[in-house]
Amino acid sequence: MEIYQGIILGILQGLTEFLPVSSSGHLALGQSFFGITEPALFFNVSLHMGTLLAVVVVFFQDIKRMVMALLGLIRQSFSGKEALETLKKDENIRFVFLIIAASIPTAILGLGFKPYVHTLFSSVSFVGCMLLITGTFLWMTRHASPKGVGVMEFSVKKALWIGICQGLAVLPGISRSGSTISAGLFFGIDRETAARFSFLLSIPAILGAEILSIKDFMEKGSSINVGATLCGTLISFVVGYAALVLLMRIVRNGRLYLFAPYCWALGIAAIIVGYIFYT
Repeated sequence: MEIYQGIILGILQGLTEFLPVSSSGHLALGQSFFGITEPALFFNVSLHMGTLLAVVVVFFQDIKRMVMALLGLIRQSFSGKEALETLKKDENIRFVFLIIAASIPTAILGLGFKPYVHTLFSSVSFVGCMLLITGTFLWMTRHASPKGVGVMEFSVKKALWIGICQGLAVLPGISRSGSTISAGLFFGIDRETAARFSFLLSIPAILGAEILSIKDFMEKGSSINVGATLCGTLISFVVGYAALVLLMRIVRNGRLYLFAPYCWALGIAAIIVGYIFYT
């Protein structure tokens, strides 16, 4: 992989990680276009680390409040105070435990699909089919209620289902942000909370994927282009930050469905290209 390819893929990752059009699907199509046939898992996850940093920057205050609340809960537990009441009443603590609950099905599905990721990434037609599904989910958000419940009415059951949606997003063409935000809206969660939960939920998922990719990289001893990886990661952070700020505005205005036609068009194009050139 050349440095210019890493930069282009970094831009692609930064734009599509948060805009609900599937970053993994775009990376798969981009790598296919460049003729990159290696799994490039470490490179892909490194780009995700760039966009993860964008999440941390944008939601830094949310993360800070949750960490401080969690530390306070731990202190209460050791001092013999009623920690259970805090768990029931503190919004930040509840958000932490909802993220933990949702991360469990994500991890199970992610590990389950792990042996098949390379095969799925190499199938342009498969990516196209998954993009059609993503577009359909986005279009359906038109019918979601403009109002919804907040964090304190957000049940663990709903969090688990959203975690399943995030786990399925390991399939290239299924948008992680699109599927998790859409699921939140379908479950009657208010737009702001659904978006915040989706992006904060991505933090443990991306960190876990990065740890696994580093482990695989060290075991297999595969070669990587350090320059391309570093440039791509930096670009994905800068572009991802801008895309995240933009998407938050779009979600607040209830216009997530506007990305559906793009997903459909790209999905159909990918299926046609896959049929003509890869069969």
